[in-house]
Amino acid sequence: MQGSLGVGADLNRWAPEDFAAAKRLIAEYKAVRATVQEGALYRLISPGAGSEYSATESVARDGHEAAVFAFLHSSQEGQPYPRLYLRGLDREVVYGLHVEEGTLADGTVQRASGDYWMHHGVSVSLRGDFQAAFFTVERQGAQ
Repeated sequence: MQGSLGVGADLNRWAPEDFAAAKRLIAEYKAVRATVQEGALYRLISPGAGSEYSATESVARDGHEAAVFAFLHSSQEGQPYPRLYLRGLDREVVYGLHVEEGTLADGTVQRASGDYWMHHGVSVSLRGDFQAAFFTVERQGAQ
């Protein structure tokens, strides 16, 4: 989902639930495609120098949304995923968080200003090996 979409699998071996999951994920991709392909890209956490973590954020050209991707190569016991401080948002605008349940830490606020997201950050709940999370923040109301 961080560029052009491709499905690399033998579709002849898929079960109906695989097609249902693919349909849902493709719809998610189409909803953020313009933001990811044409928006401003920010590397929130670089995977360089052997880091177990990586995170990117794409902000739509008009600033109406940001799409965030976080990756965990492998967990270190007792080490939480680093807080993600978003970038490129309008400080005065209120953004709503859209995410699958269980992706973020308990108690994460659902609506806050761009200033809040950029200075308070977001705590992603990734544990285990080869885990990933995706969420968006979207401008709320008429701005």
